[in-house]
Amino acid sequence: MARIELDLAHAYRANPQQDSDYALLPLKMAFEDGGAYALLGPSGCGKTTLLNIMSGLVTPSQGGVRFDGKDVTRFTPQQRNIAQVFQFPVIYDTMTVAENLAFPLRNRKMPAAQIKQRVGAIAEMLEMSGQLNQRASNLAADAKQKISLGRGLVRPDVSAVLFDEPLTVIDPHLKWQLRRKLKQIHHELKLTLIYVTHDQVEALTFADQVVVMTRGRAVQVGSAADLFERPSHTFVGHFIGSPGMNFLPGTMTSAGFHTVGATVAAPAGRSLRDGEFKLGVRPEYVSIAAAHAEGALPMAVSQVQDVGTHVIVSATREGHTLKARLSANTTDLRVGDSVWFKVMGEHTCFYQNEEIVQ
Repeated sequence: MARIELDLAHAYRANPQQDSDYALLPLKMAFEDGGAYALLGPSGCGKTTLLNIMSGLVTPSQGGVRFDGKDVTRFTPQQRNIAQVFQFPVIYDTMTVAENLAFPLRNRKMPAAQIKQRVGAIAEMLEMSGQLNQRASNLAADAKQKISLGRGLVRPDVSAVLFDEPLTVIDPHLKWQLRRKLKQIHHELKLTLIYVTHDQVEALTFADQVVVMTRGRAVQVGSAADLFERPSHTFVGHFIGSPGMNFLPGTMTSAGFHTVGATVAAPAGRSLRDGEFKLGVRPEYVSIAAAHAEGALPMAVSQVQDVGTHVIVSATREGHTLKARLSANTTDLRVGDSVWFKVMGEHTCFYQNEEIVQ
């Protein structure tokens, strides 16, 4: 296992001149030995490029990579001692499950007794002990991907295990089980695991620390609570949560925050200089208030979505929409109703130039 340090940028074209020329804009970060991390973001944000730079499949065009303080920028994946699990299963169909799991260990000339013990332990963790003697060609796609996961995890001396959207081919009802299993394996083996995904549920349930990426930038690194409670960038607020964070543009004055044609008092204990800001508040923290209540805005209900466990109420004012996630048994709002939504409170955030104002 290793501590991985990155100080780099990458462009696939020569002589990049502007931000759009880069697949990865300059970044500096570290992945601690034994940590569980996720690289989260939409397609094309640079997360797979970053993973491939860590593995050695791609050499950064600027800067470098260090493992435990050693410069490995020009090292191959083999020299870095990296295991990588890809989006689709990479296994030998003609081999049995046991032979597939043992293959990386046999290549390293591990004693047969140790191979048997290690293969048995990994198979048990993946709940494949009863399939060890089956040929891989006879297995379903999800079982084949479990073998790929096992091949990545079977080497005890690996520097890190890198996962590139490994659950894409897995049926939805099995994804939760495998995420839980990977979490359990991480706690048992203490491996450095880095997991690429565009699925926020996968990232937030698997990783202790999530790197949120957009347009080649890592805009926030934090725990699930950090990303939800205090998004450091408006993209994080939009991307994390269902629905995402509400944003209302406005101006802070001595009288309060003026937005969508109304002025609300700033939260107690919060002082911001006068100027233009975006107010950000999660739908979970928007509540129905009495008319003219402090910190509330008058709005008109435009949509009510009953999803069983809760209701998503959308309300508009001057062309801007605010969503509230409300308990299904506490509201009887209908489209066209007038409502006062409280938007100011301890969970309200303010942003300038898309970044949070502390």
